[in-house]
Amino acid sequence: MIADILSTAEQKMKATIEHAKEELAGIRTGRAHPAMFNKIMVDYYGSPTPLQQLATFQVPEARVVLISPFDRNAMNGIEKAIRDSDLGVNPANDGQHVRIVLPQLTEERRKEYIKLARTKAEEAKVAIRSNRRHAVDAVKKAEKGKEVGEDDAARAEKQLDTLTRKFEDQVTELLKAKEAELIEV
Repeated sequence: MIADILSTAEQKMKATIEHAKEELAGIRTGRAHPAMFNKIMVDYYGSPTPLQQLATFQVPEARVVLISPFDRNAMNGIEKAIRDSDLGVNPANDGQHVRIVLPQLTEERRKEYIKLARTKAEEAKVAIRSNRRHAVDAVKKAEKGKEVGEDDAARAEKQLDTLTRKFEDQVTELLKAKEAELIEV
C-alpha cells in the first residue's frame, strides 16, 4: 500500500520535473534552439497544429534559426504564428525557409526572463509540494483505515519528505543553469 503511494508520488514529481524542463527551455536566451518553438501553434488548414510537426529546424549560427516546412503552403501560417508569439522575433520568408535572427538580449529583457524562470521554477516546486501533500493524505487515510501501522505511516512521511527535497533540489539546479544561461552575454 505505502509502496504504491510512494511510487505514484515519485512518478508525479518526475513528471513535474519534465514539465519544468520544458517550461524553462521555452524561455528565450541569447542563443537559438528549437525548443523555443515548442509551444507555438500554427493554423494549418483550419486546425491548430504544433510547429514541431510542420517543419524541421536548423541552427546554422548561434542566433539564427532556419525553419524548413514540409509543406510550402504552411509557410505563411508558420510566419504569422511566430510573429504573433511572445518570442519577440520577426521571421523572414525566402520562399524555401523561414529565417529567424534573434536580436541580442538587453539587460532589462534578461532580468525579465530571469524573473519568468524563477516564477516557473516556483510553480514546479509548488506542484511537487502538492504531490507530497496528496501522498501524505493518502498515507494518513490508510493509517486511519487501519491498513498500515503508525510506524509505517511515519516512515512513509519521512520518505516523502526526502523525495520532495530531492525533486525541489533538481528544480533549483535547473533554475541555476537557466539563470547562468540568461546572464551569459
